[in-house]
Amino acid sequence: MNFAHLRSEWVPNTVTRELLAGAVVALALIPEAIAFSIIAGVDPKVGLYASFCIAVVTAFAGGRPAMISAATGAMALLMVELVKAHGVGYLYAATILTGLLQIVAGALHLGNLMRFVSRSVVTGFVNALAILIFLAQMPELLGQGTTVYVMTTIGLGIIYGLPYLTKAVPAPLVTIVLLTAISMSFGLGIHKVGDMGALPSDLPWVALPQVPFTIETLGIILPTALTLTMVGLLESLMTAAIVDEMTDTTSNKNRECAGQGVANITSGFFGGMAGCAMIGQSVINVSSGGRGRLSTLFSGVFLLFLIVVLGPYVAQVPMASLVAVMIMVSINTFQWKSLRTLVTHPKASSVVMLGTVAVVIATHDLAKGVLFGVILSGLFFAHKVTKFFAVRSSRSERDVRTYQVIGQIFFATAEAFHAAFDFREEALKGVVIDLQAAHFWDISAINALDRVVLKLRHHGITVDVVGMNEATATMVERIGTHDKPGATFAVGGH
Repeated sequence: MNFAHLRSEWVPNTVTRELLAGAVVALALIPEAIAFSIIAGVDPKVGLYASFCIAVVTAFAGGRPAMISAATGAMALLMVELVKAHGVGYLYAATILTGLLQIVAGALHLGNLMRFVSRSVVTGFVNALAILIFLAQMPELLGQGTTVYVMTTIGLGIIYGLPYLTKAVPAPLVTIVLLTAISMSFGLGIHKVGDMGALPSDLPWVALPQVPFTIETLGIILPTALTLTMVGLLESLMTAAIVDEMTDTTSNKNRECAGQGVANITSGFFGGMAGCAMIGQSVINVSSGGRGRLSTLFSGVFLLFLIVVLGPYVAQVPMASLVAVMIMVSINTFQWKSLRTLVTHPKASSVVMLGTVAVVIATHDLAKGVLFGVILSGLFFAHKVTKFFAVRSSRSERDVRTYQVIGQIFFATAEAFHAAFDFREEALKGVVIDLQAAHFWDISAINALDRVVLKLRHHGITVDVVGMNEATATMVERIGTHDKPGATFAVGGH
C-alpha cells in the first residue's frame, strides 16, 4: 500500500478541512448519543462511549471513508427489552455477539446483497430518513418559546449564508460556537446539551461483561444480537451507498460489514452499546468537507475530548444550534428531485419509493421500510418479466409440432409455460421444444419442463428439446429428470 493510496483514503482534502468536519460531527454526536442512551434505558455514558469506540474503529476497519458510525436510535430501540429484563451487562454481551455475527457476515460477503436493493428503495430510504430527522427536531423547537425560534433561525442563516462569504471553516461549526457564545453571554436560559443528561468525566476502560458465560446467557442475548446485526448492517450498507453517491466514490461493502463488527466488539468491551452508520452525521461530515478516514477518526477522538475535558463547556451548547444543524441535514438529505420524477418514472418505481417512505414513517423502523421496498420491487419485477414470456407453435406437414419458447422461465411463468402445450392433439407424431430464445432460472422452471416432456411421452409423442443455452443445460443436467434413464410421468400429475 503506497503513500498516494493512504492519502486518498485518509486525507483526500486538506488536513484542516478533515479535522474541522470531524469537530462538527463530534458536537452533533453528543446530544444524540445521550438521547439514544435514554431510549435504551442506560446511563448516558454508554451511548457516548459507544460513539467514541465505533467512530474510531470504523475509521480504520470500515469500508467507507468519511462515513460516520456511532450509537443510533434504531439500534437503541432494539435493546430496550433486554436491558429492562436482564440489565446492562447483558447489553454489553449482546453488543459483542453482534460484532462477531457482523464479522461472519462480512466473511460470507453478505455486503454483496446490496445489489438487490433497487434505486427506488434507496431513494425511499433516504427521503424517509430525512423526514424522521426533521421530525425528531420538533420537540426541541415547537413550544419552546420565541428565543429558541430566533436562535434556530439565526443558526440556519449562518449555515446557508456563510458559504457565500467563505468556505474555509464549516458553517455548522461556526453556528454551534457562535450560538453557544450568545447563549452564555446573555444568559438566555434555553434548553442546553447538559440538560439532556450528565456527561462522564472519566475515560472508558476495558472490562468483561458481568454475565455468566453459559448456554443460558447465549439463549438470552442471541435473539437481540441477531436483530441488531441485521438492522445495523442494513443501515450501514444503505448509508454507505448514499455516501458513495454524494462523494462520487466507491466503498467495500463486505469490509464495512466486518468493520462494523470489530467496532461493536470494541464498544461492548469498553462499556458501550451496539451502533451502526448514521446518515445524518455522515451528511454533516461530507457537507463540512470530510472525505477521508481522518474526519471519522477525529470525530471519535474529539468527542471523547469534549465530554471528558471540556464537559462543562459542552454542556452549555444550546440545543437550538444543533436543531439548526440537523434541519440543514434533513434538507440536504432529502432527494428533492424525486418529487419531480414521480410523474416521469415508471409507476412501479414511484410506488416502491412512496411505499418505502410510508412504512418507515409509520413504523419508525428503517429496516421494515427497506424490507417492504425490496419485496415490492421483487413482485413488480416478477410481474414485468412475465410480460416478456411467450410460446409460439407451428405444425409441419409431417405431423410434428414445434414450440418456440421466448423469454424467462421461473416460478412466475412456469405454469404459463406448462399450459402452453396441447397434450392431446390428434395425429401428432412428435414435438420439438425450441429453447433457443428462452432461459430457465429455477427449480420451478425445470420442474415445468420435466412435466411437459414426460407428459407428452406418456401420450406416445416423441419429444426433442433443442437450443438450450449453457446455463439452462447445466440446471437440467443437475436437477432435471426427463433426460434421466427410466423417467416416467406420474399418473395423476398435472
